[in-house]
Amino acid sequence: MPKNKIKILMVTPYLPYPPFSGGQTRSFNLLKNLSRYADITLFSFLLPDQKNRRYRELEKYCRRVVAVERGHTWSWRKIIFTGFSLYPFLVANYFSPQMKKLISQELQKGDYDLVHVECFYLMPNIPKTKVPVLLVDQTIEFAVYQHYVKSLPRKHWPLKPFLYFDVAKIKFWEIFYWRRADRLLAVSEEDRRIMTRFSRRKVEIVANGVDRHLLSLPPRPKYRRPTVLYGIANFKWLQNKEGAVKLLSDIWPKLKDKIPEARLFVIGKHAREFIEKRGLQKYCQDVRVDWARDKILIYQKSWILLAPMASGGGSRTKFFEAMALGLPIVTTAAGIEGIRVKRNREVLVGKNDKEVVDLAVKALRDRALRQRVGQAARQLVRQRYTWQQSAHKLYSIY
Repeated sequence: MPKNKIKILMVTPYLPYPPFSGGQTRSFNLLKNLSRYADITLFSFLLPDQKNRRYRELEKYCRRVVAVERGHTWSWRKIIFTGFSLYPFLVANYFSPQMKKLISQELQKGDYDLVHVECFYLMPNIPKTKVPVLLVDQTIEFAVYQHYVKSLPRKHWPLKPFLYFDVAKIKFWEIFYWRRADRLLAVSEEDRRIMTRFSRRKVEIVANGVDRHLLSLPPRPKYRRPTVLYGIANFKWLQNKEGAVKLLSDIWPKLKDKIPEARLFVIGKHAREFIEKRGLQKYCQDVRVDWARDKILIYQKSWILLAPMASGGGSRTKFFEAMALGLPIVTTAAGIEGIRVKRNREVLVGKNDKEVVDLAVKALRDRALRQRVGQAARQLVRQRYTWQQSAHKLYSIY
């Protein structure tokens, strides 16, 4: 541990604790492990229902925590601001004069070595400063939203020109801030290549991972019935919603025809709300939709994790957690982006819906296959993907 810790001002779009989403999990675990090397002051946004949240867990690892209310996403102020400015809605949603003022005051009075910003859309809140700015993009936002607009059903075609215009603004500002930051970080090789091409800058990789304690947990008996898990996910994120729709409407009915006794867990924050809003209840025979009190137990007792993701970008925290606990994964090529695996050794990867169904059925029927894939995945995570390793890499970049 260094005698004189470097001073970091870190800015995140959410309170990292409790870690309900992949981004929160990443930020919290990096904070926890970086606190050995760095003296961190954290600035975060919080939602209206988080006004009275206490920061005790974060204060264990941060010198100070400052939280500013972001307000409701779909407010008239933000919609009008987006319509009459060059900023896309994503940036408008996180732009806060109050946050910018507080960060400016903190930089003036504090002797900081570095500003660490998680996600480009926070950059308008960073004032002009001589302190070096490190920007991390956890995923390529313009690619995610571009895919989302492209995949909208025909009934939404009148909206597409407006949405594509907003995507163009996202792309412009994302690249603009890549070029303005002093150093860039990506979480995967795929994202690094895109950032390098557009920014013409050197881009480092600090991968997602798991806490080492997961690798030391003993196995538990599996559920008696063949149990499929979609993963512990936040259903406010576009890619998680898209994958869940594909699973429930296209994959799950075919799997049930072949293995009638199988059941599915769709677990995560806002999961029930999402299923009801999308009218997906008709597919939910033998489907449990809920929030897991003990997500580790769900991972350990399920038979496979099935996530037919339709788009890539970043890497899936739920995949790392499943791999660390020896739960075999069945997914798509887009789903496994960002994790350096040997296909059909550490993860089962299908080229299309039929292959995904066939691989899931094969895994549910073949215990030896599940054990072999799960053990190989666990070994890969132990070697390459722990938060301790990621934090050490990040500190070396600092």
